Amino acid sequence: MTPGHGSTVDGALRRSARRTPARVAVEYRDRSWTYEELDEAVSRAASVLLDQGLAPGDRVGAYGHNSDAYLLAFLACARAGLVHVPVNQHLTGDDLAYIVGQSGSTLVLADPDLTDRLPDGVRTLPLRDTDDSLLARLTSAPAYDGPEPRSEDLVQLLYTSGTTALPKGAMMTHRALVHEYLSAITALDLSAGDRPAHALPLYHSAQMHVFLLPYLAVGATNTVLDAPDGDRLFDLIEEGRVDSLFAPPTVWIGLVNRPDFTTRDLSGLRKAYYGASIMPVPVLERLRERLPKLALYNCFGQSEIGPLATVLAPEEHKGRLESCGRTVLFVDARVVDENGQDVPDGTPGEIVYRSPQLCEGYWDKPEETAEAFRDGWFHSGDLAVRDAHGYFTIVDRVKDVINSGGVLVASRQVEDVLYTHEAVAEAAVIGLPDEKWIEAVTAVVVARGEVSEAELLSHARDKLPAFKAPKRVLFVDELPRNASGKILKRELRERFTRD
Repeated sequence: MTPGHGSTVDGALRRSARRTPARVAVEYRDRSWTYEELDEAVSRAASVLLDQGLAPGDRVGAYGHNSDAYLLAFLACARAGLVHVPVNQHLTGDDLAYIVGQSGSTLVLADPDLTDRLPDGVRTLPLRDTDDSLLARLTSAPAYDGPEPRSEDLVQLLYTSGTTALPKGAMMTHRALVHEYLSAITALDLSAGDRPAHALPLYHSAQMHVFLLPYLAVGATNTVLDAPDGDRLFDLIEEGRVDSLFAPPTVWIGLVNRPDFTTRDLSGLRKAYYGASIMPVPVLERLRERLPKLALYNCFGQSEIGPLATVLAPEEHKGRLESCGRTVLFVDARVVDENGQDVPDGTPGEIVYRSPQLCEGYWDKPEETAEAFRDGWFHSGDLAVRDAHGYFTIVDRVKDVINSGGVLVASRQVEDVLYTHEAVAEAAVIGLPDEKWIEAVTAVVVARGEVSEAELLSHARDKLPAFKAPKRVLFVDELPRNASGKILKRELRERFTRD
């Protein structure tokens, strides 16, 4: 292998393998990998991929469920100089074909049960569960001994969640992700002694790049789960095998609402990380009441920045439950108006970033890249408020702010009020076209138990100014979400505007 400086994604694993070769790195179902074994497997997997006729810089799609093989494939792409393209395992049809086609993926690594969904003519290699899979070929493949990628090389196309438009492929370099890993390690107090569970999809940047890869970098033992199953998680916590967990609010809501949440011994859970979307304050309060010694971390960011941008640490929660914290080590942020000028502290504006963690732009989308990166700063699309101590609070997505009667209403505040009602399991507040109000503040609610529209309207009016209170409540069985757990308010607006 040619000499390199090691500022690469796979270099984080390589260093841990040399430092603690015999320590268990990853456990998945009945398989276990030490750091030395994982590092050797990654080198063999890199050779398998290059034997498919791929060359450095080629894009390789990854369309699979959580597994050790999925992690191996990403690290192997990184070591071989290939560009990994994670694809939401739930995508089908045109959505799936768009990402595979737009990225120009030469090969798609796919779990066998998903292969039939891929567009005709796409070349595939099974990730696991077959005799010719990537995992099965490791035993006969030689170790990769080619050139080391450069830190400025692309390593992944992270497709944005697409809550408002077609997803865009954020071009992530090794250098950007390595900076983000160090930011995550320092801001989230990740250590080799932690026992984290990784239950969220590995195709999503938060689970992979805020937790799994940084934890590999520090040498922890990582348990990879197929899904965030409450029974399995509670068992692992009670058995002492897991003491650290990241989940978006939708999963924490589900865990808190389980009947056995109050009866299981969950005292072994030391660190709880939440993020990817806004956590309702009432849910956070119930979690803290049940587990008072639990260290809570609020993580905020977006794909384009790796994705971690701000963190609210455990000692910072008191009096700031709505805040997403302060910027992490390698991120600089401002709050600006529509002209890009700083707004005073306490005034809502768009949060913009400058950071070595940022993507290089959007794959094959020069106009969108120019629009997002204006005046040397990345424009996030998030509406935020900064206080005098440097803490940020996300008010809403810029496109989700409701114009009701000429007054701007942030949906977050209305949702928090709705969550204080015991019969509200989940809530999303949107603006729907209205002749009188321009946009009528409308609550879309997943109910827990019996509750009427009139009861929820009265509850909201008691706690909110009249102009912020919902004009209607619409009941649904579930809220539409993207891969990261963010509620797709665009879909709700389209659905109920049609209705």
